[in-house]
Amino acid sequence: MAVKAEYIWIDGAKPTAKLRSKTKVMLDLDEVKSLDDLPLWGFDGSSTQQAEGHASDCALKPVNYYLDPIRGWPHVLVMTEVCNPEDMSPHVSNTRAACVDMAGKHMGEECLFGIEQEYTFYDGIKPLGWPDNGFPAPQGGYYCGVGSDEVYGREVVEDHMDACMEAGLSISGINAEVMPAQWEYQIGPLGAPEVADQIWISRWLLYRIAEEYGVSATLAAKPVKGDWNGAGAHTNFSTKAMREDGGIKVIEEACEKLGKRAMLHIENYGAGIEDRLTGAHETQSWEQFSWGVSDRGASIRIPWQVNVDGKGYLEDRRPNANCDPYVVCRLMVESVCDL
Repeated sequence: MAVKAEYIWIDGAKPTAKLRSKTKVMLDLDEVKSLDDLPLWGFDGSSTQQAEGHASDCALKPVNYYLDPIRGWPHVLVMTEVCNPEDMSPHVSNTRAACVDMAGKHMGEECLFGIEQEYTFYDGIKPLGWPDNGFPAPQGGYYCGVGSDEVYGREVVEDHMDACMEAGLSISGINAEVMPAQWEYQIGPLGAPEVADQIWISRWLLYRIAEEYGVSATLAAKPVKGDWNGAGAHTNFSTKAMREDGGIKVIEEACEKLGKRAMLHIENYGAGIEDRLTGAHETQSWEQFSWGVSDRGASIRIPWQVNVDGKGYLEDRRPNANCDPYVVCRLMVESVCDL
């Protein structure tokens, strides 16, 4: 039996990279048992903003793989990173390599991440379920809501959750968000780069499954202007020391460290961040930095239960839904553990 391997990569589009994929049919393979079974593969980088036409070849290096829940066993989804074909060095668009290096440098810290991926369904040019003219009722009843008058797209969400579980991703929950047609799922806790690999694969699955329903999913940071919540990728982070008794002090120290590099993080947390981090709609202004216990209007929130337990994790509320999770993880480890 042949294996269909969907090679997935991140392109060079700016300011927000896009996912690309293509299928390799391996007639001589019955099952993928290791990365060694998955060969390098090339693609036309001039069509993905990663090369020029006179030297257009780029290489895809498999770095992780998962069961393909759409095609079923033995077919797989292959997360790859883009490399220069001459020497297999990381391509300039390859942010995973730097994340791997930083995570490896601090392996002893046992860093863990949980990423809350928000997104918005669109039906054509308007959010799914919204009236053709005008706006739905104001925010308030949609968050974790139930009923066809408050929730839109649940069937897609359920199929996506099942697909993530079948693929073997560490999806830990879903919920309807504050703006109608907006949803969230959570991946983790996992180390880096695994958590970022899984976020990218889960995003690919979201787009692919939404295709079947004739809707699209966007990671835009502020999909609807005005009095509507934006979409983020709140990132929960902890080290081994944070999770041990007395870890609250380490968490507080980490918050102070993150404050010293606040603008660097803001500049690397996704396009349109100024539109989302306004100081309203459960955000701190992008121009300010703050942290606090149970404060969803802060840059960094220490959950109430963490403060009670005296250990646990912090939540960085600044990353956009459209952030690159490899960059977010690298910066978090670098700011807290490396400097």
